[in-house]
Amino acid sequence: MLEQPNITAFVGSVAPDSGMTRIVRTGNDLSFSEVLKTQLERETGITFSAHAMNRLNERGLLLGSEELTRLSQAVTKAGEKGAIDSLILLNDMAFIVSIKNQTVITAMSGEATKDNVFTNIDSAIIA
Repeated sequence: MLEQPNITAFVGSVAPDSGMTRIVRTGNDLSFSEVLKTQLERETGITFSAHAMNRLNERGLLLGSEELTRLSQAVTKAGEKGAIDSLILLNDMAFIVSIKNQTVITAMSGEATKDNVFTNIDSAIIA
């Protein structure tokens, strides 16, 4: 059985009215990617594969709460329509998502989607 990491976090303002947040954590030494992945899953119910997390980091793709909500809604709608594997277009980003597993398989920028052929999908959603 996989043990849950013991993480204690303090979230506080870096400077008043700066809009920036500082997170200080103690406990197991988790990478930023692992902490981000856990938070994304908690907020959306969608799992991001290690490959998708790497692509988000490599390509500098940022997902705010609005984008996460829209992505989650698109996955729900696709599931209601019986989709299995979908291409979800969101702003200038594209995601290949296993709807059945609610897992983002990969992510790319709109620029990276040009001249590409997407195979092994059964649906496309513009979110």
